[in-house]
Amino acid sequence: MRHDHLLSAGQLTRGDIEAVLDRAADLADDPGAVGERHADRLLALCFFEPSTRTKMSFDTAMKRLGGDTVDMGPVESSSVKKGESLADTVRVIEGYADGIVLRHPSEGAAKLASQFVDVPVVNAGDGAGQHPSQTLLDLYTMRERAGLDDLTVGIMGDLKYGRTVHSLASALTNFDARMHFISPESLRLPHGVQFDLHDAGARLREHTDLDDVLSELDVLYVTRIQRERFPDENEYQQVAGEYQIDAGTLERARDDLTVMHPLPRVDEIAPDVDATDHAAYFAQAHNGVPVRMALLDELLGGDAATDGGAGR
Repeated sequence: MRHDHLLSAGQLTRGDIEAVLDRAADLADDPGAVGERHADRLLALCFFEPSTRTKMSFDTAMKRLGGDTVDMGPVESSSVKKGESLADTVRVIEGYADGIVLRHPSEGAAKLASQFVDVPVVNAGDGAGQHPSQTLLDLYTMRERAGLDDLTVGIMGDLKYGRTVHSLASALTNFDARMHFISPESLRLPHGVQFDLHDAGARLREHTDLDDVLSELDVLYVTRIQRERFPDENEYQQVAGEYQIDAGTLERARDDLTVMHPLPRVDEIAPDVDATDHAAYFAQAHNGVPVRMALLDELLGGDAATDGGAGR
């Protein structure tokens, strides 16, 4: 992979994706394979929105690579509360670390930040925009369970505001994948995302009912209806809890269907699904560590003693 930053799944080729996934598989088997290459390197964690899996897995990944992390901490206790701009914040943090992982509520924030620093920036979620490192671990999980070619994928839930959906759909255009998007009318895939997918040659269909397509699916990727993204609480209440699955639902699915979810879930997947062979979402979350190890190994590669950033 030859990129200075990871800002969008759209920048990744099939070769980029396979290189990261192959490296992640190697690191899953032998986490110490990188040796001391990242000793003394520091990764800055800058999360302007809440996070559990993404933040902790990047933290774990960097430490398993032999480096360490520095955490900006809650926005409420940072200079952002004093009115500091994002550009100034990342310029300062660049002097403390060899790379920046940024989550921000504004779409395009990671791209903006990358224009002001010389260290790698990883987009860990920018509003309803993109979440490319999540996509890499999603693809890793799919490859482990079902392969990535001749694949039929259903993506269900919040397709309008779901950054994981936008990233995943973009990345799947690199593979032989048929995509079915299942959502209420009000949460359909945005027209701009649809245009980009069609432009990339994607095969996609839209549905309002999971039963229309469930029996065809190799993978069902379920997403949460994101209350925090809705500008109108009444709009949220109209669709809350509308798309849910349980073990009974999956009796109508193929025996080898893989059910995924970027988590956290609320009520869209019932707990009785957890004990079925379909459930892959906890393994999916765990895969974040080797995949993010592989990603950081690529972006921060080189000798920490001679490269720029805090390793100087």
